[in-house]
Amino acid sequence: MYTVEMFGQTFDLNPVAFSLGGFDVYWYGIIIAVGFLAALIYGFRRAAEYEINTDKMIDVILIGTVGGVVGARSYYVLTTLSHYESFMDMIDIRDGGLAIYGGVIGALVCGGLVCLWRKINFTDMLDLAAPAFLIGQAIGRWGNFMNQEAFGSNTTLPWGMFSNGTYDHLTYVQETLAQQGVTVDPSLPVHPCFLYESLWCITGFIVIYFLSKNRKFKGETALQYIVWYGLGRFFIEAVRTDSLMVGPLKISQVLAATCVVVGLILILVFRIKAKKKKETTLETSTIVSE
Repeated sequence: MYTVEMFGQTFDLNPVAFSLGGFDVYWYGIIIAVGFLAALIYGFRRAAEYEINTDKMIDVILIGTVGGVVGARSYYVLTTLSHYESFMDMIDIRDGGLAIYGGVIGALVCGGLVCLWRKINFTDMLDLAAPAFLIGQAIGRWGNFMNQEAFGSNTTLPWGMFSNGTYDHLTYVQETLAQQGVTVDPSLPVHPCFLYESLWCITGFIVIYFLSKNRKFKGETALQYIVWYGLGRFFIEAVRTDSLMVGPLKISQVLAATCVVVGLILILVFRIKAKKKKETTLETSTIVSE
């Protein structure tokens, strides 16, 4: 149970939604499921625009989802191996511990293989999935709120968050933070990074949804997602105090910066190619008509 202070209000949070026969069902999992369902509804509504057969798309979604969960958990566990005492601890995701980059990689690999098998255009599928990812992430981040994770350093902003969960975690990692040159007072409010990312993803969905109506080449919407998410994650990760680390570097921040740079370069390159192809087609049509 967490007692949370935020926006001048105090309220209690229980990470466990309910129990069945001694098995706890966590809000984290429920919220992730709601995000997945909302993304699914979006995908089905727009599938026809991309000429994707919904029956075939179900196969991509089911297997891609399994790959996403396995990838997200594997990524998280591999970067925090010292936290686990047994294999059962490693596969227990009821209390959180899913890394979005691992999830995206797992979903892309497994979903891509199914696209190949079911003869679905992979880039069209990526463009359809990109805004759906943002919907799922925007909702899913509230699972972090229920677990009191994904927060940052101290802040005096009105939306600063404090709870016994943030206090306990920051007290426990004081030595680790000191080694990183970070000073955080556990007794003061912190940045609610989960909220920042949720709002960033909602905004990104709106922007990319309208951009997707006029994509210049197949795969552009997916690249726009990579750039948008990477940009936001880079700055949000800068203030987080529970980041996955490799030495002195925050893994997510390095990956985010890489995604932004590579994504922008690819968008520029493919737009130039698409423009040249269009010009060549117009010239050919003109010659034929003459």
